[in-house]
Amino acid sequence: MLPSRDAAEIENIIGYSFRNKALLSACFTHSSYANMHGEKSNERLEFLGDAVLGFLVAKRLYLRSSENEGRMTQLRQKLVAEKPLKECIERAGLHKYMLFAGGCGAAPGAKAVSSLFEALVAGIYLDGGMDEAEKFVLKYLAPLVAQEGKQHNYKGELQEFLQGRGLAMTAYAVVKTEGAAHAPRFTVRADGGGMCAYGEGGSKAEAEKAAAKALLDKLLNVAGEH
Repeated sequence: MLPSRDAAEIENIIGYSFRNKALLSACFTHSSYANMHGEKSNERLEFLGDAVLGFLVAKRLYLRSSENEGRMTQLRQKLVAEKPLKECIERAGLHKYMLFAGGCGAAPGAKAVSSLFEALVAGIYLDGGMDEAEKFVLKYLAPLVAQEGKQHNYKGELQEFLQGRGLAMTAYAVVKTEGAAHAPRFTVRADGGGMCAYGEGGSKAEAEKAAAKALLDKLLNVAGEH
C-alpha cells in the first residue's frame, strides 16, 4: 500500500484526487510486490487503461487533425507506444513511487514504467469517469499530438514503411514545372513499393513531401493499416 504522503504527492502531480485510495495504490503496485505482499497489482488496470487510452487518443486525433484513417491509425500507434508513455511518467517523476519487490523506488524497467501510465488512465476512469481520464491523458499527450501534427516527416516515414516490409525504396522525379520564374509550381512523382503518387508544391522539396504523403497514404490503405 502506498504511504499516505506518497499518495498525496502523486495526486498533486497528476491533478486528480482519488476517492478510492486503494485503487490509486493498485495503479502503482507491480506484480512482483503484489505477489510478495498479497495485494492487487496493476496488471488488470493496465489492460483496461490500454483500451481507454487508445480511444481517447483516437478521439483527439479525429477532432484535431485532418489526416485520413490510415495516417491517424499510424499516429495513434506511435503516441501510445512504450517510449512516449515512459517519457511522460519519468518527466512527471511518477516512476519513483512505484512499488516493486525490492521496495518503493526500486529501479523499474521501461515496460513497467509505460504500463504505469495505462494503469493510471484506468484508475482515474474507474474512480472519476471518462472526463477525468481524458483530462489526465490530454495533460501529458496533447502536446505530443500537437507536435506530431507540426513535424510530419513524410519522406522519412515512407522510407521506414518500405524498409520495414522489404519493398523497393522511393524514387522522386519532377514531371512538370509551371508558373513564372519567381513563383514556380512543381509536380513530382514518387515511386516506391510498386506504386506511385503525385504531389505539388512551390519548391521541389515541398512537392516531394506532398508526393511522399500521397504515396504513404496509398500504401497504408492497401496494407490495411487503417
